[in-house]
Amino acid sequence: MKIINPVLTGFHADPSMIRVDDTYYIASSTFEWFPGVRVHESKDLVHWNLTTSILDSVELLDMKGAPCSGGIWAPDLSYADGKFWLVYTDVKVIDGAFKDMYNYLTIADDIKGPWCKPIKLNGVGFDSSLFHDDDGKKYFIQQTWDHREYNNPFNGLTLTEYDVDNKRLKPETAKTVYNGTDVKTVEGPHIYKLNGYYYIFAAQGGTSWTHQEIVARSKNLLGPYETEPDGPFITNFDTPDHYLQKQGHGSLVQTPSGEWYYASLCARPLHHSTENIYDPRGWCTLGRETSIQKVYWDDELWPRVVGGHGGLKEVDAPKDAILTEAPATNAVFDDFSSDKLNEEWNTLRVPFSEKMGKVGGGKLELIGHGSLSNKFNPSFIARRWKDFEFSAVTKVKFSPYSYQAMAGLVNYYNSEHWSWIFITKDDECNDVIEVAECDNRKYTSVLKDNAVRIPEGTEWVWFKTVVDHLDYFYEYSFDGKNWNRVPIKLDAMILSDDYVNSHYGGFFTGAFVGLAVVDYSGYDSKATFEFFEYIV
Repeated sequence: MKIINPVLTGFHADPSMIRVDDTYYIASSTFEWFPGVRVHESKDLVHWNLTTSILDSVELLDMKGAPCSGGIWAPDLSYADGKFWLVYTDVKVIDGAFKDMYNYLTIADDIKGPWCKPIKLNGVGFDSSLFHDDDGKKYFIQQTWDHREYNNPFNGLTLTEYDVDNKRLKPETAKTVYNGTDVKTVEGPHIYKLNGYYYIFAAQGGTSWTHQEIVARSKNLLGPYETEPDGPFITNFDTPDHYLQKQGHGSLVQTPSGEWYYASLCARPLHHSTENIYDPRGWCTLGRETSIQKVYWDDELWPRVVGGHGGLKEVDAPKDAILTEAPATNAVFDDFSSDKLNEEWNTLRVPFSEKMGKVGGGKLELIGHGSLSNKFNPSFIARRWKDFEFSAVTKVKFSPYSYQAMAGLVNYYNSEHWSWIFITKDDECNDVIEVAECDNRKYTSVLKDNAVRIPEGTEWVWFKTVVDHLDYFYEYSFDGKNWNRVPIKLDAMILSDDYVNSHYGGFFTGAFVGLAVVDYSGYDSKATFEFFEYIV
């Protein structure tokens, strides 16, 4: 078997990979999307299935009002003492000098829970992880934030002992153990005790094209640490032609038979035909995904990536891999027959509740509240773009009160970058179809006076989006058979990390497609969706 990268397509950043017996788990960042911390599992490192989302209650995760790309950063999953341990950071501020945040720990006997009430640890910095030493002690290592304008804000890696009995950190033990290299922006640390050394794996260079992972080691947990020569361990900064880009932040795992693999975030840029493929390097509409590379240890006991530090698209699977059954494609048809949303659906900042709507019996009913720019109470469910070419279809019934009420099919990056096709009212009180785009907070009605009038007596309208790499379109139908394309080509670049990064400090997610109802008049208009289909 071959591992074909990326193994988790679409937005699955900052992978924390572990092995428990013969099963591998990857936990990934979810930022402002609820539920928090998606976990995939596999027995062969090739085929992966979503098994749970850990932070599935407001008690574990309260993100109402969180900024775009705030929320859950770089969770760390570990297994020790017969239990699963999850460390996660909830970030409340993105732009400016400060990164207000809280770090928490939750513990469970089973990966699917129940998970204990979160233990608040500190707010020293993000990207934290827990190291379980073989003497029974536990240590918390994290990026350290410095708001002072005369210092680099990434002020080294701080190690602090964790008191298991009292469920608290011991701040008197805190020590900066590693500062990274001149590349700066050191973050995402994990500690491993191997070969008689303590190894720190850490990311550097930001999370875009200059991203990389470095390794340092010491005979003593508290250092001093020596940086790997001839590094970095993994990067694509100097491999601009590679299929994979941005590899870096990740984690190491050993197979039962002693092979080594490293899970890393990565991205796959797209380009317009008119662009130089090196500058800009591209537009990553699928966000930061997850790749897995094979690792060997050189004669000096430093880890190296098989094939060089740029990594490979195809990687040999473990010799002891156990074939894992998984869907062959990302295609899905959801008829909303269950009274719970399918686990691939996500909501923004808050869980799906009766206030937002209900699902079951072959329909999804959403109650309109805030706009798609709202950070508190939008009625919107969405799932990741996982392919460069796909279409998504839905069927909706909606009777708006006015132009302030809307319902339809959405393509979304964050509250400042999205588009949709929707039913609304025009000024003559006709039900019409409109398309709108929000680009860096600038809202544009695409059809305006040419909005498509819905024939009287029409109960249902079908909507479709067609995505073709950096081009995407909207279509509508009144019978589900005969389709009409809105004659406007939209640019998916606007839904990419790289475009958002040009004017906003939080650019860490990826494009989503979903269903929404807006009624900012406050009259709680309701819309019914009969199905959703994602077609590859």
